[in-house]
Formats: sequence, C-alpha cells, structure tokens
Amino acid sequence: MDNRMDDPDNPAEDVLAGVGPRLRALRRARSATPAGLANETGLTASTLSRPENGKLRPTLEQLLPLDRAHGVPLDDPVAALPTGDPRIHPRPVRRSGLMMVPLTRRAGGIQAYKVIYPPAGRSPTMELRTHEGYEWFYVLDGHARFVLGEREFRLGAGEAAEFDTRIPHWIGSAGSRPAEVLSLFGAQGERAHLAPAGH
Repeated sequence: MDNRMDDPDNPAEDVLAGVGPRLRALRRARSATPAGLANETGLTASTLSRPENGKLRPTLEQLLPLDRAHGVPLDDPVAALPTGDPRIHPRPVRRSGLMMVPLTRRAGGIQAYKVIYPPAGRSPTMELRTHEGYEWFYVLDGHARFVLGEREFRLGAGEAAEFDTRIPHWIGSAGSRPAEVLSLFGAQGERAHLAPAGH
C-alpha cells in the first residue's frame, strides 16, 4: 500500500494541506460570505467551511464550481508544485466591472494586483467599503478618484497612496479613460475588496 500521502515530508501532502487556506483567501478577496458563496455554487455552507478549516479535502466536483465563482483557473487553489520557474503568469479576471490581474501566487500575506478601473460613469454607483488590513496603490496610467472617509483625492500616473482599510474608502477612474492601478494589500489584505468604479 502506498503511504506517501501520510508522509509529512511529502511535497504533495503540503500542496493538499494548503488548499483550504487558499480557498478561504480567494473567498475573502471577494468579500464573499460562506452563505453567499453557497448560493453561487450550489454547495452547502457546511460543505464549504470544512475544506477551509482543514477538516476535509475538497473533491474535483467541489473545486470546479468554486473556481468558477472565484474566477480563477483550477490550478490556483491547488497551487501545483513549484517547477523552479519564479515567473508569474497572470490570468486577468473580470469582476464587478473591473479587470483584475493577480500578480502574486501564494495565498495570505501581501497580495498584489493590477486593477483596471473603467471610465467614470460606466459602472454601478460608488459605494464606500471597509475591511481589516492596509492598502497601498500606485497609479500606472490615467487618473484615479480616491475617496477616503470624508476626503476626496485625484491621483495621476506616478502618484501613490496608502491607507488603513478600516476607514471607508473607494477607488475608481476619475475621467473618460480607464485608470490602471497597481494595488498591494497588507497583512490581512486577502480580505480586501475591489470596488466598482463610480459615476
């Protein structure tokens, strides 16, 4: 009988053990609740919570609807064994009117994204959000409208901002062109949202 999966030194075991935390990080990155994700996938909330808590390893039938809901390829939550290639191969994901390009592979810790906010007025109404963590962003192209609490800022290419995400905030394009932004989410950044652009 093959007992390799019971070997703590087996790299495959480490990969499988990391699926739960990666699924939790993907859900929190969308600010999705277990109940909301259950509605999206047709899976029960308890079926979703057991893999996230490491009590059960998800099956392929569970991973497929989860990947569709999160907008990621199948190998993202599985995090296939490293091949020695340090390069990131970004896969753009469209969510809530935004184009998001994940630039980090691991769950937890600092998360980096390139975010393309559509031109002002082409997305749902502006809604300020709060969550745990810290955020830093840098405008790559266009102009970004940044609302933090009761203050509002306009940032152009080459300008950056950092802030405590527990303060109500919103980021979007400030003009008729898309705004391209590089965003880094701090210690608990996996819980961060990416709000749709406003008017």
